[in-house]
Amino acid sequence: MRVPVSWLREHAPVPEGATAEDVLATLIRVGFEEEAVHRPADEISGPVVVGQVLTKEPETHSNGKTVNWCTVRVVPEGQEQTLTGKGIDPSGVQGVICGAHNFEVGDKVVVTLPGAVLPGNFRISARKTYGHTSAGMIASVRELGIGEDHDGILVLSTLGLDPELGTDALELLGLTDEAAEINVTPDRGYAFSVRGVAREYCHAVRTPFADPALTIGERVPAPAPGGFPVAVDDDAPIHGNPGCTRFTARTVTGIDPTAPTPPWLAARLRLAGIRSISLPVDISNYVMLELGQPLHFYDLARLTGGITVRRARAGEELTTLDGRRRTLDPEDLLITDGSGPIGLAGVMGGATTEVSGTTVDVLVEAARFDEVSIARTTRRHRLPSEASKRFERGVDPQIAPVAAQRAVELLVELAGGTAVEEATDLDRTLAPSAVELPRDYPARRVGVDYPAGTVEDLLTELGASVSAVEDGWSVVPPTWRPDLTAPEDLVEEIARLDGYDSIPSRLPVAPPGGGLTDEQRVRKQVADALAAAGLVEVLAYPFVAQADNELWGAPRAGVPVPSVKLANPISEAQGVLRVSLLPGLLDVLRRNTSRGFRDLALYELGRVFRPGEQLGSAEIPPLGARPSDEVLAQLEAGLPAQPRHLAAVLAGRDAAEGPWTAPRALDWQDALDAARLAAEVLGVELTVRQGTHQAFHPGRTAVLATADGTPAGYAGELHPKLVAAQDLPERTVAMELNLTTLLAARGGVRQARPLSGYPAATQDVALVVDAAVPAGDLHEALVEGAGELLEDVRVFDVYRGPGIEEGKKSVAFALRFRAPDRTLTAEEASAAREAAVAVAAERHGAVLRG
Repeated sequence: MRVPVSWLREHAPVPEGATAEDVLATLIRVGFEEEAVHRPADEISGPVVVGQVLTKEPETHSNGKTVNWCTVRVVPEGQEQTLTGKGIDPSGVQGVICGAHNFEVGDKVVVTLPGAVLPGNFRISARKTYGHTSAGMIASVRELGIGEDHDGILVLSTLGLDPELGTDALELLGLTDEAAEINVTPDRGYAFSVRGVAREYCHAVRTPFADPALTIGERVPAPAPGGFPVAVDDDAPIHGNPGCTRFTARTVTGIDPTAPTPPWLAARLRLAGIRSISLPVDISNYVMLELGQPLHFYDLARLTGGITVRRARAGEELTTLDGRRRTLDPEDLLITDGSGPIGLAGVMGGATTEVSGTTVDVLVEAARFDEVSIARTTRRHRLPSEASKRFERGVDPQIAPVAAQRAVELLVELAGGTAVEEATDLDRTLAPSAVELPRDYPARRVGVDYPAGTVEDLLTELGASVSAVEDGWSVVPPTWRPDLTAPEDLVEEIARLDGYDSIPSRLPVAPPGGGLTDEQRVRKQVADALAAAGLVEVLAYPFVAQADNELWGAPRAGVPVPSVKLANPISEAQGVLRVSLLPGLLDVLRRNTSRGFRDLALYELGRVFRPGEQLGSAEIPPLGARPSDEVLAQLEAGLPAQPRHLAAVLAGRDAAEGPWTAPRALDWQDALDAARLAAEVLGVELTVRQGTHQAFHPGRTAVLATADGTPAGYAGELHPKLVAAQDLPERTVAMELNLTTLLAARGGVRQARPLSGYPAATQDVALVVDAAVPAGDLHEALVEGAGELLEDVRVFDVYRGPGIEEGKKSVAFALRFRAPDRTLTAEEASAAREAAVAVAAERHGAVLRG
């Protein structure tokens, strides 16, 4: 809401020297947010004065253009020019070239003298043009920044003005005023008016508010039988609320359709962000901005019979003021007459009854429409308006006759009309309901011990009616505050008006021994370790398709995967909660590769959702009281299991290509290494076996488990068909771990093993086994057989070919032995090696390769 400071000063004690910034600083005290300051003087500066055309000599030049060489007097005859500056003639008569032709000798115009600056940083100076020295410019409304008309210059008589020569034109046209713009939240619709903002300004400076509506209301005539006929026939109210609860109609006859809008009124509208159109339209907008009540004016001669407010019928159409033909919905609330629909109630009028340049008799409408009806119509037709913005937030039901009276008086005063005394006021509004406010409630909610007198004074200042009752107050909110319906609303107003700065700020003392829990600390260590290893953490949406859960939630196709279905999904294609992190991670991978990123290593740590037999609860416990332990247990039992998972996807190369680097393609081992790194940080021994999963490559899938055999996850290369179907990079690899399972497998405190200072003994062994025997099984057998002296074992070669029997393979291991207290002999190392080979031979038929 933009509030011109001069307008606000008429209704609130704004000091004479106060700027828009000062106004904003005051309004911030009562909870408003500042948006901007609008100051025309920032774009235009003088000298800009009133002048009178003395001579006008048309001249046609070689370019075919006809211009006027004019002389204009800019000071009263017989007086000296007090302005000084290069190009300003001391005689008070300026020579000016003007390309417009819509003025005559004797007309009073706006003259921008040398030294003036117009919008767009257009600087005026004396310059030679068309064979003359033009010392200034006769300005149009667009050049002054007060309109869009650029066909001719501004003749002041068209505005009904006859000022003295030399008058400051900027002040005359309202260009020295400024506006403060505030953000109005949806619950404070009353602040979409100067009346509402002035009330809040008075709250801020602790000054009684003189409501202009009370003064105008004293002049409102009582409804009379001879008033314009109006009926409300709402046969389909939304949520049981009638679409129209008040409709005031007033008639003004004999207005002058050519009467101009006074500059002061046009200037205020312009500062408020509304352009001037015509005097009747400008008056309706002016009253809306002043009092917060949207109005609509009808050309009385174009109405057929009386007005009926009703819902639209199927197939009805309406041409609105913007010239569009609209097909109406049965929920739309309409203004109709004998000819049919003539307006979308509270949104936009119809073209058939529009006030035009020939209108002499006007019907003024001031109504109160249902918020939901207006909001739905606005969105349905994509037709937001200043009126609908106010109706959506709630308009004071008692302001309609006051606003109509104000509009009638302005039409009489400015347009020369005659008010018809008979008024129509159909009133079906209900008084606001009382809200019970316990005496200790404000202190309990805010933490400030407000005295009883302060509470009563603040609520009375707000406009509420306050009555003392046992243990508190009964508060009837003012009609312009439909948002005050609960004790919490009243407490919020008490705190706001008393000042948020009076609420003490006390930081709670952190209890000793706080900080991260052990589980939180370990999870953070896992995330840090993966980030240090070069992976990037991302957060994907937890919403997926059921097909994703069936793919990633079971190792084999066709196994049903229970899922938590969303009651109100963002998209039906993502209608369930995830049972795996990988679908979301792969979406992130695919999105990034489509934008040109080729080498990616991403990971996510988050929850998955696996429903049990019970999902939800039979009933919702009542509000306002803590449920019993049994009810809480039942609610807890209805929640799906939400274990934490850790997943990673990798594609591309391990490093960027450079003159001294040879990047390596990321493969399944990198995914396995990421899983092992997480397990190592947790201190959990992770066993790795070859396995299968429907989403992974049949021969490059590792099944991960804890030492006791509890399944913990998968790692490997994704299935080529899946990669192609989902448009993923070739050879994409991934891993996923059940982090909750790994956390449960953690032992006690890990003891650091002392480092041996004695040398290691290394021996190699090559074992020939059936090709189907996994290298991991051989590795396990060697570790078990070698005993405590074995420090490390790793595979360094796998061979199939000449010298190896068909169906067999040779797997070579490097074994490193070390003793903590001595240097091993060759015999000790060989004995340990032979023991390891013996276990491999016993379990897998391994034979030493000759």
